[in-house]
Amino acid sequence: MDTLSALINLLLDDDKKAFRLFLQKRNKRDDVRNIILFDLINTDDINGLDKLYKKAKNRDSYHALRKRLQDNLLLFLSQKIFERNSSQSAEVMRLIVVSRYLLENNLDKTAFKSLAKAEQLAVKLEEYNLLNDVLLLKIQYAHSAAAENLELLTARLVTNQQHMQRETKLNLAYAFLRQELRDVNLNGKVVNLTTLMMTTIRKYQIAVSDLMTYKSIYQILFIANEYAAIYHDYRFIERYIKRIHHFLKKQTKTNEQQLFYHLYVLYFLANFHFRNKDFAQSDKYIAEMQLCMDGNSVYSVQFYARQQLMSALNLYFTGNDGKAILLLQHMLTGATQKYKQEDVEDLRICLTMFLSLRQDKNCLRQLAMFQHTDQWYEKKMGMLWTIRKNLMEILIHAQFEHLDLAMSRLNSFKRRYSAYLASTHEERVLKFVSFVEKYLIKPDVVFHPAFQQDVHQLLKANQDIFHLCFLSWLMATWKKKSAYQIVLEHLAVH
Repeated sequence: MDTLSALINLLLDDDKKAFRLFLQKRNKRDDVRNIILFDLINTDDINGLDKLYKKAKNRDSYHALRKRLQDNLLLFLSQKIFERNSSQSAEVMRLIVVSRYLLENNLDKTAFKSLAKAEQLAVKLEEYNLLNDVLLLKIQYAHSAAAENLELLTARLVTNQQHMQRETKLNLAYAFLRQELRDVNLNGKVVNLTTLMMTTIRKYQIAVSDLMTYKSIYQILFIANEYAAIYHDYRFIERYIKRIHHFLKKQTKTNEQQLFYHLYVLYFLANFHFRNKDFAQSDKYIAEMQLCMDGNSVYSVQFYARQQLMSALNLYFTGNDGKAILLLQHMLTGATQKYKQEDVEDLRICLTMFLSLRQDKNCLRQLAMFQHTDQWYEKKMGMLWTIRKNLMEILIHAQFEHLDLAMSRLNSFKRRYSAYLASTHEERVLKFVSFVEKYLIKPDVVFHPAFQQDVHQLLKANQDIFHLCFLSWLMATWKKKSAYQIVLEHLAVH
């Protein structure tokens, strides 16, 4: 998806109508084609786009039109964001701007009233950079008769700069950890997350108390969640999860500025409990996400796909496979116009897995919709996601007896990922691939007791729920049951 199409997909239906009116007001001539181009991109009318500028010599005009449309769209979005954020940080910015104007025109009393309001709001929102601007402006005009005591202002400025320094350290630490995580994902770097996090905390001199804010909790959970997904082990962050539970219980109200991080924290907690097979606790956080999204159209659009995906996963692994599949099918109807590409890919890969575990041939249709290259998926979705997607493709073709195609895909997989898996010490994945290869070469091998014992040993070594799904595909070949039945039986026992 190109940048212009991605920007248009950010707009809600009402926003699209408003943007057309915005363009009409800005157009100086009647022959401007920007509205036509907007409508063609919005409706995915490829034929219409080709007819917009037929001749090759007009391609420069077409690209110039696209650039002007994109510039107008960015201007429109900036104005809409300011309108929607009128009760948040944008209001503080407006108050600072108008206060500076009033001070420059000797309306000090009114200006300081506006600055007092801006300071109060900035403190509430924990917007330390904006609060710094407010206090500096107050200090600049401390000679005014309407000004506050300079010593009190100085003390508040020093305290606020300490908050700014703390936030800077947290952002540096987060950026460093994200960089390390990228190397793990793309370059096969091996790290011990617990050691890495402790080293990072010491390096940037971060106090433990600084880690108990919505933003810092979000940052740590993001890193921990990604690391746990790579190594299939969510237990190592249990201790920190307990501290987060305690923190959330103490919060009486989340302001809008914190809502973004709060929703992400709830999502990560729901995912953490799901991966540890505590589906009831996961559902509680999913329900809490819904309560937080109600009445907030911006965050509802942003988080709804993730929240519904978690809901479908919990439904599926508690025996409600029909409801889970219907939910995902409903979410994918027109999804490219509503949700981010990453969310659409996650919804589709889960639906494909759900159908395949039930031996439903519709999974082949879903599989055909993954049309990007491995390189694209690695960059957009991550190495782990892409490896799982490729393994699932091999298993589905094997499941429906497309053995030659499955073997071809397996050989391609080994060429592309064997070195990466070896460098990241993913012996379990390599072992699983060897099992699949033995089955493709000689399907009767699954009935040998030694083969079955090896598969059970691999499952015993890693109880991750998605790991169970992959192994259940193999176990289904000799148990003469659907892989989904095997998954549910295993979850019931454990």
